[in-house]
Amino acid sequence: MMFTAQPRSTPLSSEIQHVFTVRSPVEIMTTRRKISSQISRFKVKAVIQSGNEEKKKTVESGKLVEKSGEESNGFSGKGVRDVKAVITLRKKMKEKISEKIEDQWVSLMNGIGRGILIQLISQDIDPVTKSGKYAESYVRGWFSKPSDHPYIVEYAANFTVPHDFGCPGAIIITNLLDKEIHLVQIVVHGFNEGPLFFSVNTWIHSQKDSPESRIIFQNQAYLPSQTPPGIKDLRREDLLSIRGNGKGERKLHERVYDYDVYNDLGNPDKSEDLARPLIGGQERPYPRRCRTGRGPTKKGDRFAWLRDNEFSRQALAGVNPVNIELLREFPIVSKLDPAVYGPPDSAVTRDLIEQELNGLSVEKAIEEKRLFILDYHDMLLPFIGKMNSLLGRKAYASRTLFFYTSRGVLKPIIIELSLPPTPSSPRNKRIFSHGHDATNHWIWNLAKAHVCSNDAGIHQLVNHWLRTHACMEPYIIATHRHLSSMHPIYKLLHPHMRYTLEINALARQSLINGGGVIEACFSPGKYSMEISSAAYKSMWQFDMEALPADLIRRGMAVEDPSMPLGVKLVIEDYPYAADGLLIWSAIKEYVESYVEHYYSEPNSVTSDVELQGWWNEIKNKGHPDKKNEPWWPKLVTKEDLSGILTTMIWIASGQHAAINFGQYPFGGYVPNRPTLMRKLIPHEDDPSYENFILHPEYTFLASLPTQLQATKVMAVQDTLSTHSADEEYMCQLHEIQRFSIYDHEVLKVFERFSAKLKEIENTINQRNKDIRLKNRSGAGVPPYELLLPTSGPGVTCRGIPNSISI
Repeated sequence: MMFTAQPRSTPLSSEIQHVFTVRSPVEIMTTRRKISSQISRFKVKAVIQSGNEEKKKTVESGKLVEKSGEESNGFSGKGVRDVKAVITLRKKMKEKISEKIEDQWVSLMNGIGRGILIQLISQDIDPVTKSGKYAESYVRGWFSKPSDHPYIVEYAANFTVPHDFGCPGAIIITNLLDKEIHLVQIVVHGFNEGPLFFSVNTWIHSQKDSPESRIIFQNQAYLPSQTPPGIKDLRREDLLSIRGNGKGERKLHERVYDYDVYNDLGNPDKSEDLARPLIGGQERPYPRRCRTGRGPTKKGDRFAWLRDNEFSRQALAGVNPVNIELLREFPIVSKLDPAVYGPPDSAVTRDLIEQELNGLSVEKAIEEKRLFILDYHDMLLPFIGKMNSLLGRKAYASRTLFFYTSRGVLKPIIIELSLPPTPSSPRNKRIFSHGHDATNHWIWNLAKAHVCSNDAGIHQLVNHWLRTHACMEPYIIATHRHLSSMHPIYKLLHPHMRYTLEINALARQSLINGGGVIEACFSPGKYSMEISSAAYKSMWQFDMEALPADLIRRGMAVEDPSMPLGVKLVIEDYPYAADGLLIWSAIKEYVESYVEHYYSEPNSVTSDVELQGWWNEIKNKGHPDKKNEPWWPKLVTKEDLSGILTTMIWIASGQHAAINFGQYPFGGYVPNRPTLMRKLIPHEDDPSYENFILHPEYTFLASLPTQLQATKVMAVQDTLSTHSADEEYMCQLHEIQRFSIYDHEVLKVFERFSAKLKEIENTINQRNKDIRLKNRSGAGVPPYELLLPTSGPGVTCRGIPNSISI
């Protein structure tokens, strides 16, 4: 929440107004490491007020020399103006008495003007220095907010500047305290342009930890070529400091964005079994992460889940609705090397399928787009042998066929489960159908459970982690390294980058690391990230991450120029796709309008050096293992830019919401969505088969994760599905846009987008009441709300945050 500072009518007691000779911003930044000692070494001019007497003195080389009149400040008495900067800080919520005492000390230092140094940099060029004009002062005072905001405090800094100083375009903040401060915003009063907002909302670390001061630009968007001349050098230097030098271990106080491979997932020092291979590179390609510098490691129908219809419904409206595909060719053939993985043909025959098609031939069903497949065969078979060698893990590579009936219901008809070939069984495949007797019923349920286990692993490692979390990370790094905070595209993307690097770093420490929750509780175990890397290598393409393109690739939609987005769904009652296309369309319209506003001139995209550097680095440093792929979009036109940005914003918002916030509602009941299986399905000649016949429910439960594994998964899924109380949703205008865009046309773009999302929410609510849509309405069928734009805090199974923040 932003608190807008108001000007104070009462002046500060014993305030000191500092007036400094104009110096180059580059000079300021070059010498800022020693700001506290600069005051005594550099020539400064100050006006010291004491009661009714005013003496003007010049401080030079640490000596006070009396001067008179105009000579003391270089300005004529009528050529100056008084301005004030109001600085808003957010205090920590203190509990310990020592912290409260420390907080009082901070207030004292700020009160007497010894805590924070603030420097104004003009947008205008000084004719002598050829850089922006400069003035500085310490913040002073003990202002505090009303009692309803006890953790918000304000201070002020007073300046006297010449009338030709120009409008401040940047502020340099130096924290001389012994601890970090949370700076919310700065509002400068006294200039003709009215109050000038510098929205910050970030931590500023102590100079003793971080010698470099922070540059804060005014809340106005500028393309690089339009940057006011007085702050051009600062824009360039700020970006350079953010990129770092690629060396050393990153500290908490550092604001550096750099790239690295996943070399810190293992813990061989703790156990040899926790050694993990490097992920990223030719052998195991992967998107790059943010470099830290750490060394490489050493209620409803309680049995609905058993029903075939619910099993199928979750492929279209569950937590992982992005893998089902149209079956377009028969026979089904593997692309794996037959010399290693056996005959490529599937064991699913024409006769087996046609027994389930109510008189249709396979060819006719394919022609009418009524056969679908969930195919995890090629993705998993190369790892099944290694996975099954792990204690307490038994898995198959799976294929599941679905038939779309004339009643508009998708039902599973055949499951194929495969193991690696052996000399005695070169076609190590088993076929299951639902059958009509009790034994087949339980075996069919075990087969479905194995499919769900595979689906849970692919969902978590590929669709959730890789395609949203991991792939957003390089976009965020490059945005900070190449786009100035003044850049309009930076301002557009900023709300969609919130907390993502932090949550990814936490995941690498506790979820996807060696011995972490994913390895302990999901089928792939220690091979989890290798499977994720294999999926990235074989199927990830940036252009296919656009929702319409992905639906067409999977055959779940066809091109249709008469439809709003040029695509028509093959299954109309596909809630993820139907609602997703509404969100996608709104994002696309919003981005196109925004881009059109800033890039209306010919060649404005190609001439934007920051933008071109940003896109090149995303490809070459963010995804270096795929940098030479031909499918990367070009960045030449505003249409190219709009497409790229729409895809990024969709991934961070709608796509992540659709596959994240339903994890606990769908997976919290483990039998519905087991994350691993501990037993293979018994054969008739197995010793365990008799026990299965006598107690099929015991065999089923004994195949599921242990209670400890289930508890861990439930706890993690509950956390991942929870919205925080301060979540920022897509329909809300982010503060960087509310306070940084003075252009009314751009504000109208934001307002139209917000209004559109509210319309979409109404549309989705109406769809969920439509009895014809059986995948989102009916007895025991929860409404599909994962793509509703808004939500309250907690596990709600709805709401689209701006960013991947959990």
